[in-house]
Amino acid sequence: MKRIILTIFTIFLCGTAFAQFSDSVHYYGKFASTGSINKTNDVNAYLLSNMFKVGVSKKKIVMNGSGSWVYGESNRELTNNDFSSSLDFSLFRAVRQIYYWGLANYDKSFSLKINDRFQVGAGIAYNFLDRKTAYLSVSDGFIWEKGDLFIEDTIHDVYDAVRNSFRVSYKFVFANMITIDGTQFFQPDITDISDYNLKSVNSIAFNLRKWLAITASMTYNKVTRTGRENLLFTYGLTLEKYF
Repeated sequence: MKRIILTIFTIFLCGTAFAQFSDSVHYYGKFASTGSINKTNDVNAYLLSNMFKVGVSKKKIVMNGSGSWVYGESNRELTNNDFSSSLDFSLFRAVRQIYYWGLANYDKSFSLKINDRFQVGAGIAYNFLDRKTAYLSVSDGFIWEKGDLFIEDTIHDVYDAVRNSFRVSYKFVFANMITIDGTQFFQPDITDISDYNLKSVNSIAFNLRKWLAITASMTYNKVTRTGRENLLFTYGLTLEKYF
């Protein structure tokens, strides 16, 4: 029991972050590790969620690299073993509200039945708001997707698809105490709108100090090609440092 309590305490305290760019900030990194453990007479379940992000900003270009891994079991049955990594860039024009973007993304997911999935694409975006306390951006473009999915345990769906990729991102800060942010993706096949990927990531942070916040986030994924979806809720402490 002491080991379980210590593990929960460690998971809860383990969220760390290095924040967004400012006028004098050109590099950043972010790491978070959260999870939960549930042990009763009938259930023995746990979930661990880990993510990182690194980036560099130089004049009119911003580049980011990120990765995440979610692992979970319930009564010794695997529920999650989901891995994702991505590389993206934003190229700003003279009018900073408008910029071009490009990305490359790779996924493996037990819960979504994705054996391998690779995406690469580009598009254009517009910032409706771009202030320290209010940010709202909408983007659209096209991506090429090559996938290997599990329809059943022994049946694979290997395919190529071109998708429209629509994204909405936002961030709002209230009285330097509460931060709400999120990103929503909708990616339908251009030849079959019923074949789409949907992803929604939203979080809220309550600042205790400039460098310390209590955070909670919710992530939802849906892949209609496999008929699978997942919902992940995590919470913990975030340490934040600007440089």
